[in-house]
Amino acid sequence: MIPTPCVMLLIDADNVSSDVIEQAVQRTMAEHGAIHVRRAYCNAETAFKQQALFKRLSVRPMVNLSAGKNSTDIALAVDAMDLAVAERPDIVVLVSSDSDFAPLVIRLREKGCRVCGIGQQGKTGDETVAVYDSFIDLQHHQSERPAVAKPAAKRAARAPRGTKAPAPPVARMPALPEDVLRILDAVPELGAGGKIELNHAAERLRGAKLLGKSASSPKLFKKYPELFALTPEKTPNKVQYVGPLPS
Repeated sequence: MIPTPCVMLLIDADNVSSDVIEQAVQRTMAEHGAIHVRRAYCNAETAFKQQALFKRLSVRPMVNLSAGKNSTDIALAVDAMDLAVAERPDIVVLVSSDSDFAPLVIRLREKGCRVCGIGQQGKTGDETVAVYDSFIDLQHHQSERPAVAKPAAKRAARAPRGTKAPAPPVARMPALPEDVLRILDAVPELGAGGKIELNHAAERLRGAKLLGKSASSPKLFKKYPELFALTPEKTPNKVQYVGPLPS
């Protein structure tokens, strides 16, 4: 059996958007199966704004209170070298479009790490891509969302005096069952979209008092077949969350 590589994910959270951070966690989980170190480097304002995202993705925020243009980048670089010596990761994934990390990438490679980069499309230069062992650009989806309610405003302006224009229907995501929210909170790796070992999920669920000592975790997940996928079908040993993310 091939051992799972030790993977370290370091995010320059002041440099990329929240949806790119979420995509980066999901892509890294899907490619490597696990992320042993998850840290996001940012200022206090970003940490406060993204606290729900960091909690859901099990990302540890590393808040930088120092002033200065590159102080957060320096904090990430210093921490990366400390972790490379202490944890000896096989793979380091840096999430940033910043070219300033080139010296860090080279030094980590000298330490025996494979260094992969993830950037935000439209912000990454060619000189940044070339220094990594591999690099992918992720698209910032939020910028593509069409504006809504403008046609409704025009209809309201043409409505006869004394009458109220009907409010446009609002599309809402169906509310997730409370049990599912508790499961995602107890096993945050599921929210990242990766396939999780059932034994690991069961351990987390028992720790959160959501599963009895002798209860079956597959039976719990099978209560929501549209939200959880168990594989393989006959004798499942892994579970993946396939439903919408909680808002």
